[in-house]
Amino acid sequence: MTDHLSTAPHPAASPQGKPTSYSRVTLSRIMTAVDVNLYGTVHGGVLMKFVDDVAGAAAARHSGGTAVTAAIDEIVFSEAVRVGDLVHAHAQVNWTGQTSMEVGVRVVAERWDSAEDEPVPVATAYLVFVGVDVGGLSRTVRPVLPETPEDERRYREAEIRRAHRLARRRAIQAHREG
Repeated sequence: MTDHLSTAPHPAASPQGKPTSYSRVTLSRIMTAVDVNLYGTVHGGVLMKFVDDVAGAAAARHSGGTAVTAAIDEIVFSEAVRVGDLVHAHAQVNWTGQTSMEVGVRVVAERWDSAEDEPVPVATAYLVFVGVDVGGLSRTVRPVLPETPEDERRYREAEIRRAHRLARRRAIQAHREG
């Protein structure tokens, strides 16, 4: 059985692309009392904005200009963040199309009360960005060139997420018209 996703041209075929490492960005901040929800932990919306900020920086770096959030494909919170935690959000461009990019984000926290322990994974997310020009119209973005087997895996998984996003959009549209 042939996987239709594997027939896409490899991104390395385009010499004007940038390697995955070029887009990597890390943002860090200490969570404070203003970030807390009613349950005494950091509000998910605060983390979502932090995720969007780091993803936007990675998308802008990779595309060489303005990039705007088109979709948050998935965000998963795996552990609560507390006041005083030092939170790091790591982002990179996983996949590029003609005008869009998928950015993967991994968020970890260094606990304020156990700073010598390994950082705790607290969230992962996949966001879609579109490169835009000064007039706000979409523009072509350069290809991303995976460098490692891990980057290749992320690229292929991003293609799967894109195929699912497009299929869902078509199915909803067909349902509305039918």
